Amino acid sequence: TCTRYGNVMYSRGSVIPLFVEQISAHRPVTVTNPAMTRFLMSLKESVELVKYAFTNARPGDLFVRKAPASTIGDLAAAVSQLMGVEPDVRVIGTRHGEKLYESLLTSEELAKAEDMGRYFRIPLDARSLDYTVFTTDGAPDNAVGQDYNSHNTDRLDVHGVMDVVASLPEMQAHVVGGSR
Repeated sequence: TCTRYGNVMYSRGSVIPLFVEQISAHRPVTVTNPAMTRFLMSLKESVELVKYAFTNARPGDLFVRKAPASTIGDLAAAVSQLMGVEPDVRVIGTRHGEKLYESLLTSEELAKAEDMGRYFRIPLDARSLDYTVFTTDGAPDNAVGQDYNSHNTDRLDVHGVMDVVASLPEMQAHVVGGSR
């Protein structure tokens, strides 16, 4: 059994600590591409996903939490506003290998996914690796058309992102006027 998710907010892979550092130092917030989208998931939510998988999984299952997303531009604006400053964003250009959005499920996985409310469960693909049947008959297309990604999930506006980011324990010391 496994879980899959994007970056956890305020973790080592998150851009939020960099934004906080830049704003605290009165520097512009550097953004590679403000239109990029990323899923928003807290450390608490990622732990809940793992616990849910432990208690609800069958061998080989994959679990993905349904999560809202944000553009990086809206995330930069939200962090700036929470810290009581007008956003001063400097676009520095996309880095080599950086993706416009995160994909958590392929269209093939999504076609097999079981909707479990806050999560998707994708069962183990236990088909045989004997592909001789496909050399003559082929297989039905079981894709639903789109991946589950940060571009096509629920997208929060700046105020929605502010609410999510302000709820992070790591942000409490940086929010002007206390928690939202």
